[in-house]
Amino acid sequence: MLEQNAAESKIINTHHKAHKNTISAQAVLNGDIKGLKRLLPFLGPAFIAAVAYLDPGNFGTNITAGSKYGYLLLWVIAASNLMAVLIQSLSAKLGIATGKNLPEVARERFPKSVSIFLWIQSELVIIATDLAEFIGAALGLYLLFDIPMLPAALITAVGSFAILELQRRGYRSLEAGIAAMVLIVVLAFAFQVIVAKPDLGAVAAGIFTPSFEGVDSIMLAAGILGATVMPHAIYLHSSLTQNRVVGKDEAEKKQIFKLEFIDILIAMLIAGAVNMAMIVVSAALFFKNGLVVEDLDVAFHQFSQLAGPVTAIAFGLGLLIAGLSSSSVGTMAGDVVMQGFINKRINLYLRRAITTIPPLVIIFLGVNATDALVMSQVVLSFGIAFALIPLVIFTSNRQIMGGLVNHRVTSFLGWMISGLVVTLNLFLVYEMLV
Repeated sequence: MLEQNAAESKIINTHHKAHKNTISAQAVLNGDIKGLKRLLPFLGPAFIAAVAYLDPGNFGTNITAGSKYGYLLLWVIAASNLMAVLIQSLSAKLGIATGKNLPEVARERFPKSVSIFLWIQSELVIIATDLAEFIGAALGLYLLFDIPMLPAALITAVGSFAILELQRRGYRSLEAGIAAMVLIVVLAFAFQVIVAKPDLGAVAAGIFTPSFEGVDSIMLAAGILGATVMPHAIYLHSSLTQNRVVGKDEAEKKQIFKLEFIDILIAMLIAGAVNMAMIVVSAALFFKNGLVVEDLDVAFHQFSQLAGPVTAIAFGLGLLIAGLSSSSVGTMAGDVVMQGFINKRINLYLRRAITTIPPLVIIFLGVNATDALVMSQVVLSFGIAFALIPLVIFTSNRQIMGGLVNHRVTSFLGWMISGLVVTLNLFLVYEMLV
């Protein structure tokens, strides 16, 4: 009974916020507000979703790519970002068009047994994702302050609870907090790029000239592309837009989506720039000096030797903040999938407490942090198809989407990306396990 009352209270609060947001946004939709102020009610959801593209799992892949192949694979990051823009826009559009998130639509359209299966696999995927983020943040504390991994993990848990407190204060407080953390990561890598003094001509060539150097570079590129689509970001983005600004008719919903799309472009541009910066810095410092770096702790110490301790601190700080912010997003996504697929909720703090157990056990057992990050990505790979394929199916259905249904070209691109990402992830899983 208490659980039901809590759920009802949360729903009432959500609708109350949506109502206030609709009133404040009505002037925007009517064209009474111009310029930057016109965008403000619509900025935020994509920044929370974009945190998934800056999690510690990306750090390891990008540092390895830069140290092995220099600027060669920058174009893969650029291509990945274009894919991310399309996928996240489909997720946001579903929430705007239906007033429901992706798991809710799936529960309505699929048999109960399928919904339960989708919920179980999505929870496992989110736990695996959270494992990478939690270990990454703990590793950041270890590198910065020489705190042993287990105490660092406990501190990380406390920090993640503090971020969840922002959500209790309202979505604007949460968005502001997440945006501030993303800004710290951006500044950390901007500083590293300045110190590293990369070859700008080689950077441009890497972005605009697709090429490979042997089979290993193809596999690494597949790893970068395969990790582009994060299932929990797809689930969460549709939830963040479903009641944020409510359109009264098809015309208003289309206008809302156009403004939300700008939010997506800005957030994905920032996420892409940070991922490129990781490769650029690794190329300018490690590749240039003939060093192949595949472990994050090794990267930290090499940054200190090659570019000074401040550069290493910037790297460790970026890793810590990225891990903390992305772990809170994983907890939010867990709440969305449970509510959506099976119409149940548990307290967010209890969920956070439960999801800290696997990383604490792994750290206690002394498993290598980078190895744990890699294995979490294997588990994550299995869940991508179950989020991406239903998203394309639903957004291509006029009965569900109304006037916001995908254009034929959009659906075609969605299926192409789905096929590519799923194939790459299956290939990577096979290579890792064989």
